[in-house]
Amino acid sequence: MTQIGIISDTHSYLDNAVFKHFANCDEIWHIGDFGDVSIAKQLMDFKPTKGVYGNIDASDIKELFPLYLSFYCEEVKVLMTHIGGYPPKYNPASKSLIKEHQPQLFLSGHSHILKVMYDDKINCLHINPGAAGKHGWHQVRTLIRIVIDGKTIKNCEVIELGPR
Repeated sequence: MTQIGIISDTHSYLDNAVFKHFANCDEIWHIGDFGDVSIAKQLMDFKPTKGVYGNIDASDIKELFPLYLSFYCEEVKVLMTHIGGYPPKYNPASKSLIKEHQPQLFLSGHSHILKVMYDDKINCLHINPGAAGKHGWHQVRTLIRIVIDGKTIKNCEVIELGPR
């Protein structure tokens, strides 16, 4: 059983509450727009961290993280990229990646809109954790925690960090 903390769009701001909410997580997955390499380093010093770079991230972030990442967490195939869209409105690049990698869990950020949606057509759960930073038009800063247990994704929790 693996507990994961999912975060996106920090835009150079990392609330100290993230460390409390992710204290029992085995891994952190950041879905891009770190904003500053210090955010990545704080998360990586705290827990094993996987991530992708976002559209605002500079070369120092791009040296640490790829544009997209495909991997297994236990028996669940995961695909993450910053700009992905959502069911059924995936962007063209994500459609190609989804077709190629056939994930059971697809993660994207960018929109600052929290979404947890199942796509019956491709048998895939889509998660966008919203935005954890203070930059953007969202009203509430959010995170998500999930558990992956073998082939099962469960215990999805939305965490509100407070107003932007």
